[in-house]
Amino acid sequence: MQAIRNKKRAISIEEAEVILESAEYGVLSLVCKNNQAYGIPLSFCIMNNFIYFHCALDGFKINCIKNNNQVSFCVVGKTQILPDKFGTKYESVIIFGKASEVFDDEKQQSLEGLLVKYSKNYINKGLKYIQSLTDVTRVFKISMDNISAKARYK
Repeated sequence: MQAIRNKKRAISIEEAEVILESAEYGVLSLVCKNNQAYGIPLSFCIMNNFIYFHCALDGFKINCIKNNNQVSFCVVGKTQILPDKFGTKYESVIIFGKASEVFDDEKQQSLEGLLVKYSKNYINKGLKYIQSLTDVTRVFKISMDNISAKARYK
């Protein structure tokens, strides 16, 4: 895990994995040409210790990854404002890693992973949907080289 300044907020890797698995979306942060920062929310799934996401065949996100494949990916779990404590209950995980495109069986498995995560009651219909869009969809994975996770529960 990445070092956390406020040690009392650090949580275990097991707790971080639960937050990652249950998060509805994450924010992918990239560095583009001219060191321009770019963050984009996206749907994702986790399989085999990688974060997978899909996108169109081309676009700004892909250009940024081509420029610099080192990325960060952040998810925020449950939150609650604590007005009387001037703070917030929260859970968050930040991943540092490298983005790379996947193909063939790995691409298919990751699309099915997204299907199971977001549309588990529509698997058969979803498999047909995946098949119809495979040629116009790219899939990337993010290695989980470093994890920084923390929470405030009180």
